[in-house]
Amino acid sequence: MEKQRLDKFISNQLGLARNLAKTQIHRGKVTLDGEIVRDPSKIFDAETGKVTYKGEPVSYRKYLYILMNKPKGCLSATEDKRKETVLDLIPENMKRNGLFPVGRLDKDTTGLLIITDDGDFAHKCISPSKNISKTYIATLDGELKEDMIDVFEKGVTLADGTLCKPAKLTILDKNIAELTIYEGKYHQIKRMFGTLGLGVNELNRKSIGALELPKDLKQGDCTILSEEDLALIYE
Repeated sequence: MEKQRLDKFISNQLGLARNLAKTQIHRGKVTLDGEIVRDPSKIFDAETGKVTYKGEPVSYRKYLYILMNKPKGCLSATEDKRKETVLDLIPENMKRNGLFPVGRLDKDTTGLLIITDDGDFAHKCISPSKNISKTYIATLDGELKEDMIDVFEKGVTLADGTLCKPAKLTILDKNIAELTIYEGKYHQIKRMFGTLGLGVNELNRKSIGALELPKDLKQGDCTILSEEDLALIYE
């Protein structure tokens, strides 16, 4: 049972400002179990109550999990006065209050990014202790060597002395690699390759755990993750 105020429910589920939700309720735009309700403070069971807004049903989700194919040049942030953020790209029908990106992808890094309002889930995803893999495709400005595989497997020591967890490097072409890491230090992949004298020209995250970026999801587009999708992260 999930008891909520009606205005809070409308605000959270539809991404409306709380004052706007109250106004719309006062105007009779919201029904609960088939009856118009004009009291924003009405308490009801969000899991069982049938709510409509302007005639359209409002589905209850305690938390929302969005998968985005992050485009280049977009910030992994909730807001920025000058630059476009990943939250700016979320379609109106997916927006709600409290959303934030899980971890960070650099401005010019593309690929799989999860956006949610579930803080516990986000902590599990980014905590090194959970050992959840993140796999990237990196295009480099120099040639890869076979002995670099062993360097990554043993754990790269960054220029400032920070030791990274062992990582899996797979050479796909002379300057293209697939890299799987189990943590997310600041600019980690660029810094790891930097210790080998290589710069990263392009970086794309393809998966978290066994959850892969859908091949038909265009950059900047989003999709809602199901419980089955989320379970793949922990495989």
